[in-house]
Amino acid sequence: MPNIASSRKRVRTTAKRTAINTSRKTRVRGFIRKVEEAISKGDKAAALAALKAAEPEIMRGVSKGVLHKNTGSRKVSRLTKRVAKLQK
Repeated sequence: MPNIASSRKRVRTTAKRTAINTSRKTRVRGFIRKVEEAISKGDKAAALAALKAAEPEIMRGVSKGVLHKNTGSRKVSRLTKRVAKLQK
């Protein structure tokens, strides 16, 4: 445990930020999981609805710094491609 006041504050701040970031990552993963479950069931309407909900959530994760910009774009792109393949 640090003795310097600023270091103590840093420890507290880091713990708070870690909790927030973990929660955001979990939320993004949940939205992605819903899309993947709909795809695996073969439910086109549910997959589209889940994708429509997941895309802004993934991009929110990018804007909050939880995901890298390219990672977010890649995830959205791959999910979109899989949903489109489902529609054919």
